Amino acid sequence: MKVVKITHVIGFLILFTVFTGCEKGSSTTDATRDSYLGEWIVSESSTKSSYQVTITADPNSANGVLIAGFANTLPTDPYAGAVVSGTTITLDENQVIGDGLKIAGSGNLSGKTITWNYTINDGADLTHVVAIYSKL
Repeated sequence: MKVVKITHVIGFLILFTVFTGCEKGSSTTDATRDSYLGEWIVSESSTKSSYQVTITADPNSANGVLIAGFANTLPTDPYAGAVVSGTTITLDENQVIGDGLKIAGSGNLSGKTITWNYTINDGADLTHVVAIYSKL
């Protein structure tokens, strides 16, 4: 009789540990977004230039970020907004940054590198850009 009760208690403890462990790991939105935050060095295909951007958490969104200096715009220009979902970061739709530049696209995070594929439309030309962000 005692063996059966001990087995039930052990089984309960194992299940409790598994479920409470899942609870702790279920909040991956902040951890995933946190991996994007900080200073990044950018190498861009279209301009063949290198510059720096800063990614901060969007205070109005649980999984949104704001990118200062996106597409080598001035730090005082409107930030690019994006949404993080796991290893994918997607620019907000229909957004205008810098001097009237319309941007669209997404990137993928791998380790401390984001590989971006996006377009910039300045009203006259549509430019396809591949940019590599390397975290500082």
